[in-house]
Amino acid sequence: MYNPFFKFFIIILFTFIISCAPQNFVNNTKQNKIEIKTESDISTKKIEADNNSSKLEENIKKINYSKNIILNEIEIILPKHENDEITNDFINAFELSLYKKGVNNIKFNINRYEDKKDLEYIVDKKSKPGKIFIGPLTSSYTKDISKKCSKGIIFFSFGSNRNHAGDCVYLINFFPEDDLKVLFDSFEKNSKIALLYPENDYGYYINSIIDNIALKSNSIIINRASYNINLTNAREAIKELSKYELRKYELERQKEILKNKDDEVSKRALKKIKNFETAGIVEFTHIILPDYSLRLLQIAPLLPFYDIDPNKIQFVGTGVWDDEAFFYEPSLQNSIFPGILEKKRKNYMNDFYINYKKQPPRTITIPYDLVGILEYIINNKLNLEDLHKLLDNNLTSFDGIDGQFTFNKNIITRKLNVLKISNGKADLFIKSQ
Repeated sequence: MYNPFFKFFIIILFTFIISCAPQNFVNNTKQNKIEIKTESDISTKKIEADNNSSKLEENIKKINYSKNIILNEIEIILPKHENDEITNDFINAFELSLYKKGVNNIKFNINRYEDKKDLEYIVDKKSKPGKIFIGPLTSSYTKDISKKCSKGIIFFSFGSNRNHAGDCVYLINFFPEDDLKVLFDSFEKNSKIALLYPENDYGYYINSIIDNIALKSNSIIINRASYNINLTNAREAIKELSKYELRKYELERQKEILKNKDDEVSKRALKKIKNFETAGIVEFTHIILPDYSLRLLQIAPLLPFYDIDPNKIQFVGTGVWDDEAFFYEPSLQNSIFPGILEKKRKNYMNDFYINYKKQPPRTITIPYDLVGILEYIINNKLNLEDLHKLLDNNLTSFDGIDGQFTFNKNIITRKLNVLKISNGKADLFIKSQ
């Protein structure tokens, strides 16, 4: 039974829910060197590589200073004022990752920029062949950073615009393409999909990429609708998606026809549909809801009121659902979304909370996996050519805290499972192949 007071309690209990929002991943030329204790008994992440890189040779020849060894002094470049909370969380996450992995041969210098001019100054000042930069944080600052590639440097950017990847710029983030691909691969043949998305950057992006992914699957998108972020038109959007008014009109038409008949069959039929609100059922088998924060907890319970019954229609989320706050919502029980089981990152997230006295955002696992890559590069004394061969080969598989991943065209690609929500947990539903 739906209990609004229970829902209110959950909302209060999980006020940190906003941290699950997708991150578009400071100027301070003053640097802070992180001093980290090490634990020798903590093993480092193993990386499996099949480095068949013959097809990369042409690109490798274009690299300046290709034989220069990668330097173990790495520059973190993050914004000083914009997204300040994310910046601080990431810096803390790098510190914690070094500690947990027992890394003592990598130095991180923290540089915080105020604007693009300041970022360019930092990069120019710190650049030398074999230098790695971690950042920038967002796409707007990543856009023109590839102009610096001739200096023999590498960028691991948290930007989300895939067009900015290439040359010496690698993007490491959570990308919705990975979410949608694993979902459409998991849907049964001839599934009919509806999309209900928020009118924000994330929702618009999902809407812009979903068709190409659906076309390569055995499913079809049959309807879509959007709602503004303050939810003032949410009910109208849901009605449009489910063709609620049309089906309601059809029901009233059937009632009028039956009322004008006097036979027993018609009377029984009229009695049967008397309390129905609409005729027929919705046309789709699945509904994708790419939303997060309190909006998801508000939009999901509205769906059953307009005949989108979670017992009959499969509710589907994206990676932004990977937050325990959503796992108690009654209307989301038995819903599915792409992700990795929490147990792989639970200790790391708990350690973050203990050390920094705040709930960790979901994105802090990105620095942990990046440190694993850097550790491998430094320990094996790779040069620039070796690094590009390692990362530009999509047969190279990394085993991270967020599951296995590769780089394809300089963009991280994650191998995700499909999880199912049940009684406050997200259990394995379909394991990635």
